[in-house]
Amino acid sequence: MPRKIKHADFVLIGGGIMSATLAILLHEKFPSKQIAILERLPKVAEESSEAWNNAGTGHCGNCELNYTPEVDGSIDCDKAIRIAKQFQESLDFWKHCAAKGYIQDLAKCLRQLPHLSFVEEEENVAFLEKRYTTMKELEPFRSMQFSTNHDVIKKWVPLMMEGRNTQDIVAATFIEKGYDVNFGEIVDQIFYYFTKHDNIDLHLESDVHDLEQVDEGRWLVDITDETGGDSWKILTNYVFNGAGGGALPLLDNSGIQEGKGYGGFPISGLFLRCINPDIIERHDAKVYGKAKEGSPPMSVPHLDTRMINGRKELLYGPFAGFSTKFLKHGSYFDLPRSIEWDNILSLLGAGYHNLPLVKYLVQQVALSFEDRMEMLKEFYPNAQDADWKVVTAGQRVQIIKADEEKMGKLQFGTEVIVSEDKTFSCLLGASPGASTSYSIMKKVMADSFV
Repeated sequence: MPRKIKHADFVLIGGGIMSATLAILLHEKFPSKQIAILERLPKVAEESSEAWNNAGTGHCGNCELNYTPEVDGSIDCDKAIRIAKQFQESLDFWKHCAAKGYIQDLAKCLRQLPHLSFVEEEENVAFLEKRYTTMKELEPFRSMQFSTNHDVIKKWVPLMMEGRNTQDIVAATFIEKGYDVNFGEIVDQIFYYFTKHDNIDLHLESDVHDLEQVDEGRWLVDITDETGGDSWKILTNYVFNGAGGGALPLLDNSGIQEGKGYGGFPISGLFLRCINPDIIERHDAKVYGKAKEGSPPMSVPHLDTRMINGRKELLYGPFAGFSTKFLKHGSYFDLPRSIEWDNILSLLGAGYHNLPLVKYLVQQVALSFEDRMEMLKEFYPNAQDADWKVVTAGQRVQIIKADEEKMGKLQFGTEVIVSEDKTFSCLLGASPGASTSYSIMKKVMADSFV
């Protein structure tokens, strides 16, 4: 028998950075309202917000070359400027959270770290120099430096220049004050703060398996207790679907018209993790390269210093893998179960019009350890097999949406879907989501609570 129906003013599905941010905004705007947060795993921030599953770059346009495409001979910086502004808003929000006590130790969440872009070959060097010339005139990037000099670049990233032929044509840009962000730590600290408030309830191991809109526009949310298998329900005025890779099936369950035609394709992230402490200590930067032609934005290669659980780590990747799961801790039936009559044309259309991406994914899945090490050596020529191992990072779901011309198209970045009556919001997508979480949730608030 199901338990008695509970009530809440707001229900947030998912225990990651998005729900944590929205919970703060709701708490500040409606301090006496009841907020329920539902997370299917035993801990919060175990999927995309978890430190191993997130690059932690503090995406702000410093080094992500895919944010600054060359269009008709000029560098288009619009996206880089927008992301830089949004990351600064997130940074200011986290500082506000620290001042209010929502975050107890901001130093464990943020660490200043240089951001670099690194390229090889004349064509890429010319692109990077043109990018630098354009960006150094813009306020967020005035401190950016550029060099093609091996000795200068060696001062910035000595590990990457060891063993490199002095005749190699290379270039790098350097911004000293970038950030390494542990989004999982931010989430942990915010939810710890919530444990002190009677009107904010965090329900762990609580899997939402259905939801429907009932009388007066309210939502009845069906939940299974993962510890004992019991079911229970929450009646609420508002639902935020921030379940990461699990958001798509819940969007379909909601039945809202705005969610029709959406599909998703899962892509796993694999990294090479350094296991030699001496090598790890000799690199202290986040270095991004140029994505291969036909590859998705989330595949931009980077050699990444991260602080995880108080320990310095060094990773290179990502490499795309394939699983039919929509979540790292999901089900192999996630993809087949997501295929519906209202999105099958979107999926077929997106696949047909993105054959280079399909080819890229097939090639990535076929890579051996030796293949991945050869790619690492483009960044770090002296890399040795014994110092690295492959680890699985997060699972991402590429958004596919209906399109009149192509039947379906890939939608990169993040997308907010809001029902017409403003009682249901859903977030789909991936990078640079976490870094821009405050701006995204501010939009959710504006769209839902005018």
